[in-house]
Amino acid sequence: MRRSITLGLAACLVALSAAALAVATPPAGSPLRLLPGEYLWTPELAPVGPVLVLVSLPEQRAYVYRNGVRIGVATASTGKPGYDTPTGVFSVLQKKREHYSNLYDDAPMPYMQRLTWDGIALHAGRVPGYPASHGCVRLPEAFAEKLYDVTTRGMTVVITDDPARVPMLADPRLFPASAPPPTVGTRVADLSLPVPADAVFSWQPGQAPPGQVTVVLSLSEREMVVMREGVEIGRSPVNLTGPLPAGTRAYLLLDGVQPDAATSLPDRPRRRWLRVLGDGADDPAGVLGPAGLDADPRFLARVYDILVPGATLVVTDEALRRAPALTVIEAGDEIPPARPHAEGQ
Repeated sequence: MRRSITLGLAACLVALSAAALAVATPPAGSPLRLLPGEYLWTPELAPVGPVLVLVSLPEQRAYVYRNGVRIGVATASTGKPGYDTPTGVFSVLQKKREHYSNLYDDAPMPYMQRLTWDGIALHAGRVPGYPASHGCVRLPEAFAEKLYDVTTRGMTVVITDDPARVPMLADPRLFPASAPPPTVGTRVADLSLPVPADAVFSWQPGQAPPGQVTVVLSLSEREMVVMREGVEIGRSPVNLTGPLPAGTRAYLLLDGVQPDAATSLPDRPRRRWLRVLGDGADDPAGVLGPAGLDADPRFLARVYDILVPGATLVVTDEALRRAPALTVIEAGDEIPPARPHAEGQ
């Protein structure tokens, strides 16, 4: 089963020479200046944790974070006019160290990490200092190799047409105080049991293989959708009260937990989230601010217990079924596109 969710939003997310294999860290407080093809790579700052790549189209930069800490930044080259690189929240669908385009004369695409089945990918290539690709995100070759070695299939990639904001710790209040507490002691093993007869939510984790988990909360439709490997496994209506935020925000779940409990799930600790897309004015107070979220606590418990570090939460005021402008995760099943249009095939 292959499924993707798209949100109808206005646009929101020379091979490296030997001399450019390392870039000095700038003095504290000074802007990071990189020439085309240069990069900075400091993985020792965060040896473990989920990895996130944030690509800024106006900056032509790719930023790499591990467990919330920036460990790398590189110049990039994205789609030229007529071959726009799409914005959105993606997962890595496929990885190949050696890959060749089947659309553009077998052009080499080393360290390819596919983001969509219609041809968008991260890969090594010429980085001239301006958009020059057929839609993919080109990276300096040495940087692309280093990045390839720390990423995994299912990892989150955010592409934005805004200048990149520094990701920050946040509390999106996915489990706010307005929801009644569930029965204490719910076990993870119970989450695969049939949905209670009186439930208004759906929950079918067996529909998808293990892998990347994404939760999408549509404020306009009052629905929460859970996907794993791009396949829907759960959906529930939610009630929202109070002023609601505008726009779209994305969060990445980090390793570790907070010292206090999740307010609506008192037998579970509060999770650690990193805001990676959207206005940070609401953080760390929470994306819903004074608004309340009320959903079936049995559904919230299932969502909580299926989340693992690296999971993505997207909160948007847009509907889930409108014409696509920003993509939110694509299915992991390899299904060749009917009409490929970009270089990442």
